[in-house]
Amino acid sequence: MSKPTILNVIKSVFAAAVGIQSDKNRQRDFEHGNLSTYIIVGIIFTVLFVALLALLVAKITG
Repeated sequence: MSKPTILNVIKSVFAAAVGIQSDKNRQRDFEHGNLSTYIIVGIIFTVLFVALLALLVAKITG
C-alpha cells in the first residue's frame, strides 16, 4: 500500500467521525499515514462542523 493522499485523509477523518471507518482503511491509516496530517485535518473538520452547527442554530432561532 502507498501513502494516503490528502483526499484519503479527509475521507478517513470524516468516516471516523461518523463511526463508519472500515478496518482496511484504518489499517492503511495507521501503517502508512502521518499522525500530524490526521490531527490537522481532524481539527479543521471539527472547527467547520461546529461553525456549521452554530450557523444552523443562529438561522433557526432568528
